[in-house]
Amino acid sequence: MTTLTHTQQTHISQPNLFHRFFDWMIAAFVISNLNLSRREQIEELEAKTDAELAELGIRRDLIAHHVFHDLYYA
Repeated sequence: MTTLTHTQQTHISQPNLFHRFFDWMIAAFVISNLNLSRREQIEELEAKTDAELAELGIRRDLIAHHVFHDLYYA
């Protein structure tokens, strides 16, 4: 006599390669756009005269610090 047993395996869902790649692409796109907009802001500020920068309260040598201030703890 033959006994058949059935074992149920639980499948833990993990993101497949496509989903991980898609998530990576979105993250890279967001980072790229953030850097592009920051670069544009730097170019706009660099194009201003020292008097215009003074009105904004920004020193020319601190333009990059002003643009990236949210990334620093200082």
